[in-house]
Amino acid sequence: MAKDQQKEDKILCLKRDELAIKVSKEIVIKFIEIGKVTPTSFSETFKLIHNEVKRALEG
Repeated sequence: MAKDQQKEDKILCLKRDELAIKVSKEIVIKFIEIGKVTPTSFSETFKLIHNEVKRALEG
């Protein structure tokens, strides 16, 4: 029974991580479209947004 729970927890964690990446990507794309993110600031901005999205998903 514990193995099944661990497996489910791992799947949920992977799905949450995948969702965080997708949401972060969409947010950054919108910021690029409106000119708030440039190629030079992309890396730092993506990290900041991604960390906030992950924090929000962990709730």
